[in-house]
Amino acid sequence: MPVSPTYPGLYIEELPSGVRTITGVSTSNTAFVGYFRRGKMDEPLMITNFGDFERAYGGLDKNSDTSYAIRQYFLNGGSIAWVVRVAGGLPVAASGDIDTNGGGDIVLTVMAKNEGTWGDNLMFAAEGTGESGRFSLFVREVDDVVSSSPTIITQEQFMNLSIDDDDSRFVETIVNGGSLLINVSLTGTSGEPTEGTFDSDGNPTAFTGMPSLTGYSGGADGTAPGDTDIIGSLVNKTGMYSLENIAPEIFNILCIPETASLADPDALNVITAATTYCETRRAVMLVDVPASYDSLTLSGMITGIKTWVDDKRNKNTAVYFPRLEIGDPLNGNEPKNIAASGTLAGIFARTDATRGVWKAPAGIDADLRGARPAKKLSDDENGVLNTKGINVIRSFPVYGNIGWGARTLVGADAMASEWKYIPVRRTALFIEETLYQNLKWVVFEPNDEGLWSQIRMNVGAFMQGLFRQGAFQGTSSRDAYLVKCDSETTTQNDINLGIVNILVGFAPLKPAEFVIIKIQQLAGQVEA
Repeated sequence: MPVSPTYPGLYIEELPSGVRTITGVSTSNTAFVGYFRRGKMDEPLMITNFGDFERAYGGLDKNSDTSYAIRQYFLNGGSIAWVVRVAGGLPVAASGDIDTNGGGDIVLTVMAKNEGTWGDNLMFAAEGTGESGRFSLFVREVDDVVSSSPTIITQEQFMNLSIDDDDSRFVETIVNGGSLLINVSLTGTSGEPTEGTFDSDGNPTAFTGMPSLTGYSGGADGTAPGDTDIIGSLVNKTGMYSLENIAPEIFNILCIPETASLADPDALNVITAATTYCETRRAVMLVDVPASYDSLTLSGMITGIKTWVDDKRNKNTAVYFPRLEIGDPLNGNEPKNIAASGTLAGIFARTDATRGVWKAPAGIDADLRGARPAKKLSDDENGVLNTKGINVIRSFPVYGNIGWGARTLVGADAMASEWKYIPVRRTALFIEETLYQNLKWVVFEPNDEGLWSQIRMNVGAFMQGLFRQGAFQGTSSRDAYLVKCDSETTTQNDINLGIVNILVGFAPLKPAEFVIIKIQQLAGQVEA
């Protein structure tokens, strides 16, 4: 506020600087949509390591390609993943009932925290405290509820609960908010919930004294998801569209390994919907090669993949060939063929962290950890695929197993696209998303030179920071980028329509894809 002087003397007025720091957004947060043993359906969860995935989704599952992809993602350098569980059929959560101590009247329904047969291995018991309507609840997850001596995986106990919804220890509030294993719902309002048998110390008698949920209503995993299950509904925010629920957080890479197991028409439906969605979210999708190719010869794979990609080309997609082999921890480390997207997403994240999003996630630094290409390709075979915009995973004697391609699916030579290279496309998406997130303060500001100069100053400072990090071509900022916002970009008619136009241009770095060494024999002696 301007100072209103009333007395002779000195006054201090603090003036706003107009500086609004623009902070770059993340570049390698990866979303995985797939089929898992446990976890909330159609609800994204952020995890930062594979231990988080094991606790929330049950870890590796031989029926889940995505579980292996997530393991590979973290093994290869990934740091943040958004996970969405989908399934076909009718997934069901296991459930059971707790009666009153008099028997007959159901007081409490206990249900596994989410759908799946994992809930069949939950055991529970309840004991009254001697005070009307108050009790303690015990829950255990075991490895095999049918066994005479199962092993406890985890257990929970909730003491001094109440069936009175006005009580601070109301059972639904305490258990549903604190348990990782179950939810409960109150169905009766009198008596003490009692289930199972207890020893003299008030502890449930080991195993035999604790009923299991499977004895009531068993859980069901559902079936492997089809195209409609994976895609879901944008209106209802299900399937991949449940990622809408993470806003204002973002994802930069989308992986759907289950797509590789679908029939071609269904896979095309998923890839088409996913790439369109990625365009709206300024993300890229890593498309996986069909699992059916595993039964083909290498020449058959190459012939097939060249035509398979034709109807899937998009500037926000990339595909890597061939699929990968890993040692399967669930099968004595025997070789297992898996989709490549999770491994490459981890390499993207590792490269972003060490070199920046403008560096191609390929070359000798892009080594595959814990995986190798299922087929070995020659230089000639590599060349055939590279010209079609298909990135190859190679195995070299000195450098090992490496990502050896950096093209988007519009990177085929014949297409001559400006978005030929992955790092160019991802750098543009990074700048777009950063400016989108950081320029919201501009909305409703007076649309005149004062605003335009602030925009130029703040956006220019951000672009200059990227230039200093080596994100652009050129030896000077004038060669590397431009930021224009003035009466030339925003006319009086634009002002009348409430529009301010900001022009941001940059000279992208492009990878040295072909290194040509020219050797010439010189006649005579060469002077030093």
